[in-house]
This record gives sequence, structure tokens and C-alpha cells, in this order.
Amino acid sequence: MIRGRRTGSRAKKGSVTMSYKVTRRNEAYRYEAPGHYDVLTTRLHDPADVNEGTIVNGLSHFLPGGGAEAAVSKFEMIYYIVSGEMTVTMYDENDQPTDYVLHEGDSVHFGKGTKRGCKNTGDVTARMLGIMIKPQA
Repeated sequence: MIRGRRTGSRAKKGSVTMSYKVTRRNEAYRYEAPGHYDVLTTRLHDPADVNEGTIVNGLSHFLPGGGAEAAVSKFEMIYYIVSGEMTVTMYDENDQPTDYVLHEGDSVHFGKGTKRGCKNTGDVTARMLGIMIKPQA
């Protein structure tokens, strides 16, 4: 069960009801991310939080050496480095890897079907914001 979530509605604009969700720092909840290791993953937002939502937003805390195994993305995604250093490995159509060392303030945006992996190659915990854009059903 998710606790401490606040969802609200505001005045109608045309025929669509506006909606929003505020998540306080102590309201993020933990979840297990497949293929991830040496990391604390927390979820901030889900599509069900708002009308016709499509965005999943999480904040991951990777210990030095922690990361995520290479996998093909099921969704369009953005990684944003909040703090620390993460090496993101992107694979081309021939499965050849290219490493990108990202630091605080850097980001990478990739589409559905893109193979990628990541690892904290720094010596302090890295915090990475992950934004997944799920297609509407």
C-alpha cells in the first residue's frame, strides 16, 4: 500500500478535469527494479496519479559500483543525474556499446527499444532521476 500520497483536482478547463499530485520527500516509496543492483529505488509518481497519465518518475540511489544490467527499454526514458557520476552504456543496432560518463546536471534521453545499462563509476552514492513515458493503453 502506498501511504502519504496526495492527489487533488482543480477546476474544469473545457471538458477536461485538471489533476495533479504532490509528493513530499518522505512519501516516495521503495520498489524492486529488475536487473538493478546495489541501489535503493524509490517511486515518486505513477501514471494513475493524474488523469490520462503516462509518466513514471523515480529516484534511484546507486552505491559506488551499483547499477543496472543492460536491457532493452520498454518505454521512452530520460535519466537525469542529480548528484554523483554514472556511466551509461548505450548499444547500437549491432550491439556495440558506447559509454557516456554523466555528472550532476547531465541527462540522456532514449526511445523505446533502445538497449542501455548504467553503473555508478564514481566513489560516492549517485542519485539519478528516471522518467519513463508509458504509451497510453
